[in-house]
Amino acid sequence: MKNFLVHNEKVTAEMLSAIGVNTIEDLFKQIPHDSRAGKLGLGEAKSELDVQRYIKALAAENKSDFIDFRGGGVYNKFTPACINQVAQRFEFLTAYTPYQAEISQGTLQIMYEFQTMISRLTGMDISNATMYDGATACAEALLMAVRISKKDKVLVHKNINPEYMDVIKTYCWAGNITVEQFDEIPANASEYACILIQTPDYFGEIRDIKPVDGTLLVVCTDLASLSILTPPGEYGADIVVGDVQSLGIPMSFGGPHAGIIACKEKYMRQMPGRLAGRTVDAEGKQAFTLTIQTREQHIKREKATSNICSNQALMGLWVALYLSVMGEEGFRQAGYLSAKNAHNLAQKLSQKGYKIENNNFFNEFIVRTEDTDEYLKKLELSNIAGGIKIDDNRILVATTEMISDEDIELYIESL
Repeated sequence: MKNFLVHNEKVTAEMLSAIGVNTIEDLFKQIPHDSRAGKLGLGEAKSELDVQRYIKALAAENKSDFIDFRGGGVYNKFTPACINQVAQRFEFLTAYTPYQAEISQGTLQIMYEFQTMISRLTGMDISNATMYDGATACAEALLMAVRISKKDKVLVHKNINPEYMDVIKTYCWAGNITVEQFDEIPANASEYACILIQTPDYFGEIRDIKPVDGTLLVVCTDLASLSILTPPGEYGADIVVGDVQSLGIPMSFGGPHAGIIACKEKYMRQMPGRLAGRTVDAEGKQAFTLTIQTREQHIKREKATSNICSNQALMGLWVALYLSVMGEEGFRQAGYLSAKNAHNLAQKLSQKGYKIENNNFFNEFIVRTEDTDEYLKKLELSNIAGGIKIDDNRILVATTEMISDEDIELYIESL
């Protein structure tokens, strides 16, 4: 056990003497006292049993039984119980990276199957094996478009998720790329590297998107909506991005989730992240390997497409399991229920006198009210998280397949 114990006084003194100081405090002289963290204030030591009781009492103060009508990019989705059991297996949970293909066939196959599923969902030729999240996927897609087009300006629709926009601005600032937001596509759109449009957008509106000659079309989509909506590849998207959280991944206080980039095959070598491929080995047996790795650790730095160092392999596994277990019929039914619930709630709110601002939406919409704080407070009294406050008069409301008819009735009655 001695190897796991903290340094005793003798060892500490020897170490301090070796570096020429008298006390540990001397190591921190250059840091002003008002910049240092104060004492933690943990109080007196407690037994393990007492600590458990204390933590349980704290946890009991959390309100976790709300009926959730919030969205904005993170949704309360149904997750079949078997998925967690498989994804938590140690072979998957501890798999860091598939550099050694000969001992990583399981991980590589999952990546390959994930890519295939995302390509089918989006209608694109090829997908990578996940990005960090939807925000970084959007930003990386813009950098990708700039490399392809050799232009240094991009257009982004004003109704994109504001958190995505913050990340886009950071990436493009560092890359000396000009970002302009728009409502209507300008006449000089061909002067830009690409147009990025989210559909359904942050406010839930399904946008009518058409390609523009002379510029690339990047579509950010809610992958769950593709259970019933037209895939972006079918209306001319060059690059498709999004977050996979809506494919059965728990909200988990905001993460971890994962993003995707899918594109036309001709742009494949400009895509960041990893791509797993399938081939046969020397004995003619099926084998998987990392086909393309366009990052600076693997190729010349000047040819690297991104400094993305890894991928969300565990989340990719989760999505592959979800889509496999749900199947096409189950996936489509979940999307249908999400949309049906949203339109049902919107209709009832309209009948109650509230204005619904969306004309065309999937499972999310804007409701206008005189006082958003009062509106949400009424719902909170019934253990309902009624939506996301946009401003003093607008609330973003979302439904998923997890919402029942009784939940919708309670929502209306609580107002």
